Amino acid sequence: MSDNSRIEWTEATWNPTTGCTKVSPGCDHCYAEGIYNRFHGPGAFDTVTLRPERLDQPLRWRKPRKVFVNSMSDLFHEDVPDDYIARVFAVMALAPQHSFQVLTKRHGRMRSLLNNGSWRMSVCVEMERLQPYCLDVLSLDEPLLPLRNVWLGVSVEDQKWADIRIPALLDTPAAVRFLSCEPLLGLVGIADILYDGGIHWVIVGGESGLNARPMEPWWARELRDECVQAGVPFFFKQWGGRTAKAGGRLLDGRTWDEYPREVVPA
Repeated sequence: MSDNSRIEWTEATWNPTTGCTKVSPGCDHCYAEGIYNRFHGPGAFDTVTLRPERLDQPLRWRKPRKVFVNSMSDLFHEDVPDDYIARVFAVMALAPQHSFQVLTKRHGRMRSLLNNGSWRMSVCVEMERLQPYCLDVLSLDEPLLPLRNVWLGVSVEDQKWADIRIPALLDTPAAVRFLSCEPLLGLVGIADILYDGGIHWVIVGGESGLNARPMEPWWARELRDECVQAGVPFFFKQWGGRTAKAGGRLLDGRTWDEYPREVVPA
């Protein structure tokens, strides 16, 4: 599988794990499931598989790029061991030239691990294992985690899951926090949260595929307007439809391709 990506808001994908299971309505028509099962057979996507042979891929990419981590899985799935997630974070720490975009629906496990001191120490251990003496040359003026080049996000398909996942994200140490409202299945109001400054980027998109559920235009506009008023970068990915390109990417006559600015980890 090529590391180059057709996903509009990233430049490359990196899949140290593959496979996933459904946890909420946003998963119902999972694009990754359809792609994976087409090549590996019906039901294959339901098995989470570790791909350690892919762990060092970003270390071999010299040109800086935005990297979507696990476009074909969920890094915080319960079948991915804690120590393997630590290895993934170690690789990201050793590739500071890239910006890694980690998106999850397992908000609780993400919050638990990244707030766990023992697990955070295991990331350092994995870094030393991958590149001995690497910690000796890093600046110790600030804690290693959160990593400046790692963006952590949660999927938000409707208000119910916004109310559940966003508080967990806000309670997770991260340099950049973002929301992927795709597929957007209902109105989501988050103006107060955006004004508080803990969310640094919002992606919105409609569902695509044969059974795509429609996205009402005013749902997208509401989130766009809230982002504009709060000064939060907004990215409109697609309207969706039978194919991803069917409805185009214009929202009120223009494309919205904004990205988060560099922020101080908190």
